[in-house]
Amino acid sequence: MRISRSSRFAVVAAVLVALAAAAPAVASPRIVGGERASIVEFPWAVYLTDATGFQFCGGTVVAATKVLTAAHCMTDERADNLRVVVGREDKSTTAGRAVTATSVWTSPNYRGDPTGGSDFAVITLSRPVNVPPLPLAKDASLYQPNAMATVLGWGRTKESGPVSQYLMRASVPLASDADCAKSYSEYRATAMVCAGYPQGGVDSCQGDSGGPLEMNGELVGITSFGEGCARPGYYGVYTRVAAYEPAIEAELTG
Repeated sequence: MRISRSSRFAVVAAVLVALAAAAPAVASPRIVGGERASIVEFPWAVYLTDATGFQFCGGTVVAATKVLTAAHCMTDERADNLRVVVGREDKSTTAGRAVTATSVWTSPNYRGDPTGGSDFAVITLSRPVNVPPLPLAKDASLYQPNAMATVLGWGRTKESGPVSQYLMRASVPLASDADCAKSYSEYRATAMVCAGYPQGGVDSCQGDSGGPLEMNGELVGITSFGEGCARPGYYGVYTRVAAYEPAIEAELTG
């Protein structure tokens, strides 16, 4: 079962229960196979909550009033029910601030399933945030197999496990298009990029959806979907930012 990396919807909980019964989860005390990260080092990393404070996805500050996330995170989500938490490494604290949204723009080519591509959305904030934005990747040549990238998030620490209290990071190599296509029949190199290890053990997970895949100071991917979390033979799949950079940039400046 291919599932998004969001923990927002009830169907995800049901799927995770089924996965736990069908196969053993890959154990890890952190964002699968990673370590704690500093919000000072990654100030543009943010997480999304509803009005009750429930964290369900991540995002990236890409302009003073704009946050880039996954389109599937915004399914049935109203802007007036959305909060973007900026500058808070530990979710149990009141550091940073929770900023309301004025609007949400979802790619018009998104068809309700992240495996179909165009899994990106732009949130407009009600006020500017004093955070240096992470530049969007533009160069297609960045996506070389084995190039190392960093994935960040506050999601589950293992498949079917609890979400993290802290911002976590993990280093993952980009996979070749051929290897990714072996794992996912839906994979399209024009829309997606895979990252992780063939043997598994290091990956993003549910709750990390919409968060950043960063490489050399640029946003190269948006956490999208995968088969479980950190399973051998299955990579994490990310929206290929450079492929959509013109469309995203139009929403940042329009």
